[in-house]
Amino acid sequence: MSAPVFSPAPTQVAGRPGAFGNATGLVCRECGATQPLGPFYACSECFGPLEIGYEFPRVTREQIEAGPKNIWRYQPLLPVPDDITSSPNMEPGFTRLVEAGNLARELGLRKLHVKDDSGNPTHSFKDRVVAIALSAARELGSKVFACPSTGNLANAVAAAGARAGIRTVVFVPHDLEPAKVQMTAVYGGSLVAVRGSYDDVNRLASEIAGEEEGWAFVNVNVRPYYAEGSKTLAFEIAEQLGWRLPEQVVVPVASGSQLTKIDKGFQELIKLGLVEDTPYTVFGAQATGCSPVSAAFKAGHDVVRPVKPDTIAKSLAIGNPADGPYVLDVTRRTGGCVEDVTDDEVREGILRLARTEGIFAETAGGVTVGVLTKLVREGRLDPDKETVVLNTGDGLKTLDAVAGRVAPTATIDPSYPQFVQLGLV
Repeated sequence: MSAPVFSPAPTQVAGRPGAFGNATGLVCRECGATQPLGPFYACSECFGPLEIGYEFPRVTREQIEAGPKNIWRYQPLLPVPDDITSSPNMEPGFTRLVEAGNLARELGLRKLHVKDDSGNPTHSFKDRVVAIALSAARELGSKVFACPSTGNLANAVAAAGARAGIRTVVFVPHDLEPAKVQMTAVYGGSLVAVRGSYDDVNRLASEIAGEEEGWAFVNVNVRPYYAEGSKTLAFEIAEQLGWRLPEQVVVPVASGSQLTKIDKGFQELIKLGLVEDTPYTVFGAQATGCSPVSAAFKAGHDVVRPVKPDTIAKSLAIGNPADGPYVLDVTRRTGGCVEDVTDDEVREGILRLARTEGIFAETAGGVTVGVLTKLVREGRLDPDKETVVLNTGDGLKTLDAVAGRVAPTATIDPSYPQFVQLGLV
């Protein structure tokens, strides 16, 4: 199912010359057919999903390292123009890769890192993908920047639109976490709550995208560009490891795009000679209450059956994941798997990461740490191999998840004798 990284160069029909950098066209992930760059997301031949094809120039580590401390250091490897930094944007990326020695010792791992994307401008990895989508929207002449979202994407789109001075319209499920609603509304723009699940919201967005001209829905009609932003996670992990690939990586799965694009990013680095071609294993992580890809993996299926989400991990609550089959492809090809954990295990994952490494993750991070813990316990992840686990967002966005699990150690009067009675000294 994997589409080629490089593709023939069709005629570019959208934007100014060089608007999409070294991107050459759109490539169907099913049949391999190519078509020109533009606001397209379905193959004109077989209706399969499209992704970006490139004709990369020679790129060196030194060139990349001399770039800005954000995702634009990888500009030659992304579908964005050479002058991308001249336009107002949120400058996401180059977040920290934390050596998680305390968590590693607790779980019995030799070497563990946490790629902590909570340090992005709106505190999730979505700032990466939105930055690429915004560039495409500009080049395509879009007048409205929009998205359906489970929360983090809504935050990122609203903030990026405010910074860029473009009108934003964001659609979210009506029962989204209050913190994510407020973090979107504060940036202005239009915020529309839709009665239904994320999949209902996504269907509405797809209908609007098909009817309204000039609307750039980041994860619908400009999805091929948007998805490329997740490659920057792979680029940064490799660079921060000293230009080498991790042996194992645990990635949360919602639509599945992040996992597949991390794999694509690793493959591009190999093809360009920027890293050595060493084996790596990819593991996908889902919450049990929305685990269609995990269920398909365990059943040995190639088709992902949609489910109705019921989990506290709302940022992963996509019951009909667009990239689900490709997640199965990547995990099987690399010798990994897709696993899921219960809501209680998600909460425990959040608390474990906070207690051991001082990183407060949102529920998606609790999912990845929970799945990491489960895989180690069941002997399915090699404890002797260097592992990277992703935290994709800040725990301040999902405080309700741990509200019943944490509280003051004690409440006392401003009295020294009462303090002594606590036994803290």
